[in-house]
Amino acid sequence: MRSLRGFLELLVSLFLLNLSQTFAGPPCNGHTELCPRKYSNITFIGAHDSPFVGDSPADNQGLSVTAQLDAGIRFLQAQSHINPFKTLSLCHTNCFINDAGSLTSYLTTIKKWLDKNPDEVLTLLLTNGDRTDIKKFDASFKSTGLDEFAYTPPSNPLPMSAWPTLGDLIKAKTRLIVFLDYGAKEKAVPYILDEFAYFFETPFDTTDPAFNQCQIDRPPKASPDGRMYIVNHYLDKKIVADVLVPDRDAAPKVNAATGRGGIQAQADICKGLYRRAPNTILLDFFDKGEAMMAQRKLNGL
Repeated sequence: MRSLRGFLELLVSLFLLNLSQTFAGPPCNGHTELCPRKYSNITFIGAHDSPFVGDSPADNQGLSVTAQLDAGIRFLQAQSHINPFKTLSLCHTNCFINDAGSLTSYLTTIKKWLDKNPDEVLTLLLTNGDRTDIKKFDASFKSTGLDEFAYTPPSNPLPMSAWPTLGDLIKAKTRLIVFLDYGAKEKAVPYILDEFAYFFETPFDTTDPAFNQCQIDRPPKASPDGRMYIVNHYLDKKIVADVLVPDRDAAPKVNAATGRGGIQAQADICKGLYRRAPNTILLDFFDKGEAMMAQRKLNGL
């Protein structure tokens, strides 16, 4: 009798497991566990200077933007500048050093990927090195239709506790979160958000491979309270005078999931200071190392 009861209990358990899997919704960013999590309570590995792809000293990534997204990147960062033709381009420092093409072309690539991946939430952080008018950014988004994917918060800045879950963002079809470091004007363009009203950042242009700090660099003298935060975990090296370039050779160690100077080590320093995990960790050459492993671990997956 006891063995029969055990067998029946096993059958019921298997039935319930199958039922839960059958009626479970699709995964959010690849994991059903992330669907009920607030956007502000997830750690994203980000591609620093995502459009600058190649083998030159000024490049930061080895994979195309589409390949970055296919590999699991859900936070893209890019520099924008006005090119000699007075239009917005993605340029590394300036458009004479490295011009990766127009902002519109970059946004078109993102739009195509989001169209093909309806259960993914993506963040885009743009820098505005020339303090270009927000209307130019708005025009690029609208020309691609990507503005229709963008999330507009009900208030600005939105408290961390008030952010929607990934599941909510997917259901509402507002699967793109857009930030601009300087020049955002939410009253004019409500879906392009002021980065530093929502985030603080750690120092960039780091040349120390230990990454043994997590201090606030921008905005200056900012309070961490109420802000998400971005860790700039990529290494530069000096080639001549004060000229710094991405240290491609160091990427496998810098992007290691564990170990001295790795992703988890710096994240642990940050967690000790701020009592919460980083929201974004920006990497160069993210495909070298264990970036996706680190992302899963930081999110408890």
